[in-house]
Amino acid sequence: MSDRHTLLRSLHDVGLAAWFGGSLMGAVGLNGAALDEGGTWATSARIASAGWAKWTPVNAAAIAAHLFGSGGLLAANAPRVAVQQGVAASTLAKTALTGAALAATAYSRVLGKKIELAASSDPQDAEKAAKHPIDTDKAQRHLACLQWAVPALTGSLVILNALHGEQQRPTEQLHGIWQRARSFSPHMPTVPDWHLTH
Repeated sequence: MSDRHTLLRSLHDVGLAAWFGGSLMGAVGLNGAALDEGGTWATSARIASAGWAKWTPVNAAAIAAHLFGSGGLLAANAPRVAVQQGVAASTLAKTALTGAALAATAYSRVLGKKIELAASSDPQDAEKAAKHPIDTDKAQRHLACLQWAVPALTGSLVILNALHGEQQRPTEQLHGIWQRARSFSPHMPTVPDWHLTH
């Protein structure tokens, strides 16, 4: 690809880095510190909830930046997705992982908010929690799993992003385009080993 898309790449990469790094730090550092320092379940939940609440707007901005950059890069690379073998498959996998990471992030926030209300010492929060009672043990278990799922999913996106970078190398593009053409015309000659030419 000859055109540069520095802004789109920056939004894509920085947004994903913040999404992955923030979720991993939260699962390891924030939740771990809350458990160590809280003393009781309610206090630990309040500490963790306060930290996640402060991170939520930053995380939302990071996700929005990543999605904007991803959409722009997909539009810019649409011709290559169509003609280079392997790119459509990795793009589809990346889309599926992004959807799963979004769902896990959103559901984590929903559960976190419910636990925050249940653990709050504010009478108004207690009243809201009473109107929508939850099984806090079950919610806490689900939240613990989801808060590890988010960095796992976004970390997988980082790996797929590295694969996409490799697929953009000129020799990879030429090899993939030739292989896609051969899938439609099996009588075409086999492509030389392009990996040995650079």
